[in-house]
Amino acid sequence: KSSEYLKELRTQSAAQLQEQLVAAKKEIFNLRFQNATNQLDNTGRIKEVRKNIARIQTVITEKAE
Repeated sequence: KSSEYLKELRTQSAAQLQEQLVAAKKEIFNLRFQNATNQLDNTGRIKEVRKNIARIQTVITEKAE
């Protein structure tokens, strides 16, 4: 599953990756907020989004080189 996501990320432009990074950071903020107020059911989603942020940043770094 993650390898498919990485392939998809590598085909995108730098601007698209930047947009996805911003969206993922907004999502993690909202998830943390929901977790703090005990409204979050799926706490595993936080870990998943954190890893996606790292994947996006890795691809951005690869494209910069």
